Amino acid sequence: MNEQMRTEVADSWHRSVAAGVEREDVEAPITLDTSTLREHRAAHPLARVFPLLDDVLGQAARDCNALMAVSDEAGQLLWVCGTSETLRKADRMGFVEGSNWGEGFAGTSAPGLALRLDKPISVVRSEHFRQSVKDWSCAAIPIHEPGSSRLLGVLDITGGDEIVVPQTLALVRAAARLAEAELARELPPEVAPAAGIGMQVSLESLGRRESLISISDGRGRQAKFRLSPRHSEIVLLLAAAPRGLSGDEMMVLLYEEDPAPATLRAELKRLRDLLGDELLRSRPYRLDASVSGDWLDVEGRLASGDLRGAMQRYLGPLLPRSTGPGIVRLRDGLHESLRAALFASREPDLMSAWTRSSWGQDDYEMWLAQRECASPASPLLPLINGQIARLDREFS
Repeated sequence: MNEQMRTEVADSWHRSVAAGVEREDVEAPITLDTSTLREHRAAHPLARVFPLLDDVLGQAARDCNALMAVSDEAGQLLWVCGTSETLRKADRMGFVEGSNWGEGFAGTSAPGLALRLDKPISVVRSEHFRQSVKDWSCAAIPIHEPGSSRLLGVLDITGGDEIVVPQTLALVRAAARLAEAELARELPPEVAPAAGIGMQVSLESLGRRESLISISDGRGRQAKFRLSPRHSEIVLLLAAAPRGLSGDEMMVLLYEEDPAPATLRAELKRLRDLLGDELLRSRPYRLDASVSGDWLDVEGRLASGDLRGAMQRYLGPLLPRSTGPGIVRLRDGLHESLRAALFASREPDLMSAWTRSSWGQDDYEMWLAQRECASPASPLLPLINGQIARLDREFS
């Protein structure tokens, strides 16, 4: 390793080694086959802004014999654009649609590092981990969902040394901001929630530290905002208990240790100031509204046997940083139910979606089950065996 290498790049090399990536690997692994790629790409939020990105940055990339790529939040390339000659060159290192350029799959690169660090990044030739990529330089910037700041994927441009000059980086950054602005245009206007009949509350809590809440008053007015971590826990517990909770029940479900009752009362007062008296009721504490949530959607799809739909909507564990006993119980129950259904399904592509996620990448038993279910000709077998070997080394 070059002693002058930037710290963030050197750290990425160490993580690449730990993940089992080989420097001599010529191509990045394919984790989305052709049919799955089409479905995944069509359903992804970035599909709505890809034409804009192609128009703004894709044509500029073609004009200078470079590549423009758009990945999802897992590092899987959904679109790769360039001239026919440049695309053929990129194919030699596996920079193709459906390949995974996440750091744990393809080693150090701009797309993988931008996802890992959640910030704009450039990687020049020698900084790439794999030998086959050292003729290229690349720059990538994350794209976030407006309103929630959820990471949707990255926008990348790959080519020669001219790629990492300030003017190119500014163009990539401008294209990403244009895409976010276009996505923001589709959001409903935010107004203060009003009390009234027909109130509806929707919660997004999967994979989030803080819940995103949408409140509709039944008259076409809607508010959408992010809750604090503690308020996220309280609202989630109330959403899971339609009949309401007493103060004592709330204390047991919310806190690992016994705080003073005044602590909970203060939190509930702040939450009532935010939501309004008509929505947050007391004696018992309850939400006076029709409640829906992303985790409830996953539970419902599991109950109806729609495992594929449940997997598509499972964006990660429920409030993963919460240690509240009631939240932990809800989180573990959903996670284990989904995991058990995956084992029972014997569907390699669904198992692959789990193991390439941040919460499933170290699931040794799932990797073994995936290997048992994969066909002998599956292009994923080398990847599966490599990840099993990595886990054997790390946890032996």
